[in-house]
Amino acid sequence: MDLRRPKAGAWKAALRGPRRLFAAGAAFVVLAGAGTWTALASDESPSVRRSDQTLAMGKGADGQEVRIDTSYFTAGDPDAERPAVLIGHGFGGSKSDVRDQAEKLARKGYAVMTWSARGFGRSTGRIGLNDPKGEVADVSRLIDWLAKRPEVRLDKAGDPRVGVTGASYGGAASLLAAGYDQRVDAIAPVITYWNLADALFPQGVFKKLWAGMFLSAGGGCDRFEKRLCEMYDRVAVAGKPDAKARELLSARSPSAVGDRIKVPALIVQGQTDSLFTLNQSDAMARAIRGNHAPVSVDWIAGGHDGGDMETDRVEGRVGTWFDRYLKDDKAVDTGPAFRVTRTGGIDSTDGAATLRGASGDRYPGLASGVREVPLAGRPQTFDNPAGASPPAVSALPGIGSAAGGGGRGGGLAQLSSLGIGVSLDFPGQYAAFESKPVSKDLRVTGAPTVRAHVKSDSEDTVLFGKVYDVGPGGDQRVLPAQLVAPVRVPGAVDGADVDLTLPAVDHELKKGHRLRLVLASTDLGYASPARPAAYTVSLKSDLKVPTAPGVETAAAPLPAWVWWLPITGAVLAVALLALGRRRTTAPAPDPALAEVPLQITDLSKRYAKSSDRYAVKDLSFRVEKGQVLGLLGPNGAGKTTTLRMLMGLIRPDAGEIRVFGRAIRPGAPVLSRVGAFVEGAGFLPHLSGRENLELYWAATGRPAEDAHLDEALEIAGLGDALARAVRTYSQGMRQRLAIAQAMLGLPDLLILDEPTNGLDPPQIREMREVMIRYAEGGRTVIVSSHLLAEVEQSCTHLVVMDRGRLVQAGPVDEIVGSGDTLLVGLAADVADPLVEKVASLPGVASATRADGGLLVRLEGLEGAAAGDGSPASRLLVELVRLEVPVESVGPHRRLEDAFLTLIGGTA
Repeated sequence: MDLRRPKAGAWKAALRGPRRLFAAGAAFVVLAGAGTWTALASDESPSVRRSDQTLAMGKGADGQEVRIDTSYFTAGDPDAERPAVLIGHGFGGSKSDVRDQAEKLARKGYAVMTWSARGFGRSTGRIGLNDPKGEVADVSRLIDWLAKRPEVRLDKAGDPRVGVTGASYGGAASLLAAGYDQRVDAIAPVITYWNLADALFPQGVFKKLWAGMFLSAGGGCDRFEKRLCEMYDRVAVAGKPDAKARELLSARSPSAVGDRIKVPALIVQGQTDSLFTLNQSDAMARAIRGNHAPVSVDWIAGGHDGGDMETDRVEGRVGTWFDRYLKDDKAVDTGPAFRVTRTGGIDSTDGAATLRGASGDRYPGLASGVREVPLAGRPQTFDNPAGASPPAVSALPGIGSAAGGGGRGGGLAQLSSLGIGVSLDFPGQYAAFESKPVSKDLRVTGAPTVRAHVKSDSEDTVLFGKVYDVGPGGDQRVLPAQLVAPVRVPGAVDGADVDLTLPAVDHELKKGHRLRLVLASTDLGYASPARPAAYTVSLKSDLKVPTAPGVETAAAPLPAWVWWLPITGAVLAVALLALGRRRTTAPAPDPALAEVPLQITDLSKRYAKSSDRYAVKDLSFRVEKGQVLGLLGPNGAGKTTTLRMLMGLIRPDAGEIRVFGRAIRPGAPVLSRVGAFVEGAGFLPHLSGRENLELYWAATGRPAEDAHLDEALEIAGLGDALARAVRTYSQGMRQRLAIAQAMLGLPDLLILDEPTNGLDPPQIREMREVMIRYAEGGRTVIVSSHLLAEVEQSCTHLVVMDRGRLVQAGPVDEIVGSGDTLLVGLAADVADPLVEKVASLPGVASATRADGGLLVRLEGLEGAAAGDGSPASRLLVELVRLEVPVESVGPHRRLEDAFLTLIGGTA
């Protein structure tokens, strides 16, 4: 599980890849000579003092000594008593990840202790997933240590005034500490779980991608406690959890001691989080409030899938929470009982997200203000494909979550909050039911529900429910937060009714938009039954949508930075490779085109079904093996629409696309021979280049030997850099790694959209060499670029588009060198009236000034040259007659000028 948060500071470790688990604690000893004190230099006052010590915890479950690495922070008067705070880190991190927050709290008058959990940082022992006898017992021994510090305020002997906070793994530790140790006085868990079994096995379905990332980032089974490793192996092989697995994880979850957590709790949970969803924080809040403890709930814009973690605001709120309940400062405003961050779009001046806080004087839960929305749709039958492949794509868990500083993140979930749809469902593998357009804006806050009737020809039936926001005309389709709700349906062979609780979100449906309920048979992040089956689904109720009427949005936006949109390329590539396995009924192959990489015939696509405006109109061209084809055109020419149709992402309104003789449509098997790179591919920065590519390929579900990883990497030319973390890469290296990702499997047709964007000249030259090397093996490359000089050097053929139509296609030399454009060199400058006379000559389409002379475009000229009785020679005669000081006449040699001539100078 990628449990580290995307910013240096308090939550930095909360969204990192996991490492190891489990151990049993014993006696607690300070190792002799292990403590060191450091005064931290700072421009702020007071300065912070830090003590680093290693504490011995006795032997773990494997008989090995467990040692915990700690840091202790204080500031100000060393003799003044103060409350204490423990800060835990995220899975895969260490105490250093929370140092910034520790120093801030120390300056606020707290004694702060951080530690690296078992198996992380410099601490030893096997990871126990917050085992009560291991990691949780360690926290109690840290509290023992605090109780002996003279500067720590005591409630009584051995009982310090202490709060516990942390994100993800550390957040669960704070909850468990409060349940097992009554000395804990306040907690602030962030983006964490209440029941780990429910988080990894929701509704009896195995969350395989997150679990696999968890094990891998933890260092493998030898770093985990034996029982946990055996459990993972068992569940991963079976593809579904068993009772023992649920029991093991539940016993290490805060829910196991939920009735004992009776301290004030600030619960911060992420909206963009497919690992620990809002349902986890909801169960947490209800249980602790049921124990009559103060509770506030805060839904932030980020989560384990990326987004804005709002670090400064969250740390500030945690600080005031502890001021109120540890310092007993009743004048402190701890904030509303419920707060949710809402994205209001993008500020075009700086690319920042407009974030607004909505709040209520009570926590509404996930089912308040329910409104019933009728859905239309007859009973529908669809397939669960053999091997559950290709899977639908809702999210790529963890990717984009470990972005740079400032609280910025990325991920598909963030795209959806901005109205950009990036999910993928395969025809024939889902049922869809749709509402009428809503008559006014509808804010969904909580978890929609619906009852469905399911019949299956298999004993093992799994469905994945999701609710889309569909714009007018049906072209815009957004999956809020990229979340999906799985459910295993028992008894479906005889027909069974099932109540589906869909993903909890906060999302505004605009007037005129519709809700679309999709029930799919597969999803990339989860394990589905491998046996092929047919499911029939009908609805038994309307869609019940919660609206949280007591929650009001603030009038003024909160300042916050937005994540850049980083990984559209990754999801397109995953979808593209998955599409290759889709079995579909398609037009018969054309044997005559079996060796032709691409043939486009009379292709058209309108902006909307009712519109007369075309994005692409009657487009036809052909691409052969070994060619590097440049797709050129001004903005709005239809290049991107053409590429999307070529990749099977949208359907044309007319015409056809054939790749190696087979028609392209969503799910066409021939798409397995196509690779694609779209600018902005994202990688996990803490992994090496090779590890990123291996993880990506594993996510496609294709055999490892089919990746041809070494061949792709050799072509990309990254060398020893493959072993380095991606965060150390230059922009050029990242682009080449993205190209290598698109080349995995060595597709016969490679599509590159703006591959040189953001690169300097040496990097552009390297990218050119990559494309040329790839095509040298008989494969084909299509590249869309605005860099005309680069296209001229790297491409063998061109297709020029303007306003959706083909302007010209052919070899670069023909378009640039001859075509219908001539450069007339002049011995002296000429006046404008003379240029106008040249433009009005018979057979001349246009005449414009250019460097070195006049650029003259002739009508109907195909390969003509001066001196052969052609239109070019006749032009020379007319120029002499007009007394134009001609010095030379020859084919035009610059692609830029030829391009401008072809499109009439409208680029």
